[in-house]
Amino acid sequence: MVKEMSNKYLKLVHSIKKLESVAVAFSGGVDSTLLIKACKEALDENAIALTIDSPYIPNWEIEEAKDLAKNIGIKHEIIKLNEIPSIIKNNPYNRCYLCKKTLFTMMKERSKALGYTYLIDGTNFDDTKVYRPGIKALEELNIISPLLENKLTKNEIREISKQLDLSTWNKPAYACLLTRFPYDTYLESKNISIVEKAEEYLMSIGFLGLRVRKHKDIARIEVSRDERKKLFNEKLLDDISDTIKAIGFKYVCFEASGYRSGSFDKNIITEDESNE
Repeated sequence: MVKEMSNKYLKLVHSIKKLESVAVAFSGGVDSTLLIKACKEALDENAIALTIDSPYIPNWEIEEAKDLAKNIGIKHEIIKLNEIPSIIKNNPYNRCYLCKKTLFTMMKERSKALGYTYLIDGTNFDDTKVYRPGIKALEELNIISPLLENKLTKNEIREISKQLDLSTWNKPAYACLLTRFPYDTYLESKNISIVEKAEEYLMSIGFLGLRVRKHKDIARIEVSRDERKKLFNEKLLDDISDTIKAIGFKYVCFEASGYRSGSFDKNIITEDESNE
């Protein structure tokens, strides 16, 4: 198993070397962290990590991205986005596509200005098997996805990251904060901040895989299935309720089935699916 993963990583590094000069869309997640590690090894000074700092990315994630890039030794630049793009203000069903198109256009323009030949991202092989509307935007912009091209799955990426002693190897998946709001909900910075604070609180008391979905005044909390048993504690439930309400919610409830990625996407029927 170790040899197999080592060979897959070496193949990834070799494929990146062929690109000669790259900028990496870097979020600080499991996938993009392995990618900047491979880019540093393959291209050294001919690689840079680009991170978007937007109103809907938690501050802690930006700081973590800075630390990861510094530890790996790759050049790193933060691109500041001060406002939610008007095109996604109403959180339309194709928000992810529109957002990706906007942010990756920004990064592509910046990478070109800095003199890098390609902009690459951390889309992996598993991403093609679930609802990922943003992938269409990447294809339209000719963004290269080395992890996908090398058919690396999420589990393989975690295993390789573990072998490379990357601290992100077991990091829970963490999507942007806009995924916490129902579609067709007007997005306001103050509400995004409330969600961010609520999730930071839950992480501070030991929950790892979690989401706080905002339904008007209601916080619908999702925790990973194996962490649900922690909630069978009256004192903890009281503390969570009091704290989340103090942050800005009126009501607090829990999703009995636990955390599930893309829970607001379950009612979306794509054109291809509607023809089945």
